Amino acid sequence: MTLELISCTYAYRRRRTPILEDFSYRLPAGLTVLLGPNGAGKSTLLKLAASVTKPQRGEVRLNGKAAGTRAYRKRVAWMPQDIAPMPTLSSREYVAYVGWLKGMNRSDAWSAAGDALSRVGLSEKADIKSSQLSGGQLRRVGVASALVHDARVLLLDEPTAGMDPHQRRVFRDILNGLSQDVQVLLSTHDVTDLADEADHVTVLCNGRIIHTGATDEFLMHTPPSTAPGRAAEGAYTALLTRHGVEY
Repeated sequence: MTLELISCTYAYRRRRTPILEDFSYRLPAGLTVLLGPNGAGKSTLLKLAASVTKPQRGEVRLNGKAAGTRAYRKRVAWMPQDIAPMPTLSSREYVAYVGWLKGMNRSDAWSAAGDALSRVGLSEKADIKSSQLSGGQLRRVGVASALVHDARVLLLDEPTAGMDPHQRRVFRDILNGLSQDVQVLLSTHDVTDLADEADHVTVLCNGRIIHTGATDEFLMHTPPSTAPGRAAEGAYTALLTRHGVEY
């Protein structure tokens, strides 16, 4: 799968400075962490890639298919920052409902919902009301909902916000397993989400990509004086400082 943003420009109001301007990006295979301070344009990038919003100029494509088409939306899934429970629905009903909204028939959606919950390690919670799940479990239901219609590209906006360290660990293990056959782009401003499992790192600052490449290439920016265990933070800080951003 090749997801591309090609010379995209987007501003929330026409007279405002664009969040992204003449912006181009190609998502690599595997798990990519999208780093950047608040306001860097990460959420805007994801919304464009998910065809939630349209660029004022430029285009977004997946294997040549334009964003917004049925074929595009079937293969690209987006999980926003906030996942709201549906109090009357169980976890499986929640995921199946999303599948139905995506155009699946009820029988296929119900079957696929069970498979999707299994992929995120929540089979035992299938019959539990979504309102009774922990925050970390609810986010995993969000991932299952994004996968239920056989998406091949998964876009996650700050998915680990509010999770404790154990929940983060479980969530990253799940993403690592998914990235074997699904391209994942995970946006965050927290370098601890990088871990060792990310295949690629892209750093966005003021609407511009200041680094993109394999994780090893990103870590090469770590200053020699960086304390042990803080290589990712050191590399991130060094890149931002080099571009005039305090971190």
